[in-house]
Amino acid sequence: MTEQLDLNLLRVFDALLQDASVTAAAERLHLSIPATSRALGRLRRAMGDPILVRAGRAMAPTPFALRTAPRVRSLLEEASALISADRAIDIASLKRTFAIRINDGVAATLVTAAVEATAAHAPGVVLRFVPEGNESLEALRDGSVDLDIGAATATAPDIRSSVLYRERLVGIVRADHPLGRHRRPTLAQLCRHPHVSASRRGRAHGPLDEALAAAGLHRHVAAVVPTSALAALLVSATPNVGLVPQRLAEQYADTLGLRWFPIPAPLPEVDIRLLWHARLDADPAQRWLRDTLRTALGTAETSAVP
Repeated sequence: MTEQLDLNLLRVFDALLQDASVTAAAERLHLSIPATSRALGRLRRAMGDPILVRAGRAMAPTPFALRTAPRVRSLLEEASALISADRAIDIASLKRTFAIRINDGVAATLVTAAVEATAAHAPGVVLRFVPEGNESLEALRDGSVDLDIGAATATAPDIRSSVLYRERLVGIVRADHPLGRHRRPTLAQLCRHPHVSASRRGRAHGPLDEALAAAGLHRHVAAVVPTSALAALLVSATPNVGLVPQRLAEQYADTLGLRWFPIPAPLPEVDIRLLWHARLDADPAQRWLRDTLRTALGTAETSAVP
């Protein structure tokens, strides 16, 4: 007789994949170890796969289990949203982990406020921040990412979006840098010093270079680093000029011994957006988290549109 899967078994599967341990999964689910072990046996029969295999002194998920895990998480979240829709939840006792894919420049200014705000009201919630890499919307669809925060725009009818804030780039230099004496350095003054470019794709050329070229000017990029945070650290220790998001500059300039200033050029501003999948639109736990993140950034709630 073929073993049948139900939601309880899928919850065990999800816990086993998160912890790679029968004991840890049992603790997470408030089950006995023998009961969790029996559930693993049922999962193996139903799925026709070992799910977890011995790897030295630990357990490791099989390739099939890794491929299946995001789909199972998505099903569980959809079921939870269906059951809890229009019901009040007790945020203080909420036990849940949210995976948030986030842009580096945003992370430097948002993570601290988000963690503090969440811990104050929902100490059982874990925020797992993951860096940008592959910005595919499939991560939102399959549940491997709960929220996406960055400059991406929603380009599919099943993805919801709201603008958190508008960001612009500003210049930064070390406090004792010659440009630090100027509140608004000119483009010509900027070009007299070496620059650090922050680009995840390793690009040394950007919108500032186009503005400089239009003015008949050229800058020397001495280093290219993958993140705005690293650019700020490098600028704090060298005579280089850097461009970083204004919120990052405002929050960390004093700590890092930096001065920041506007760039006298029409550089494009970027809308930082919050993206999520439509199936979680009405999920009260995620809705609470979205509101918490907006509050942490001091922004008003906006309507979610595809």
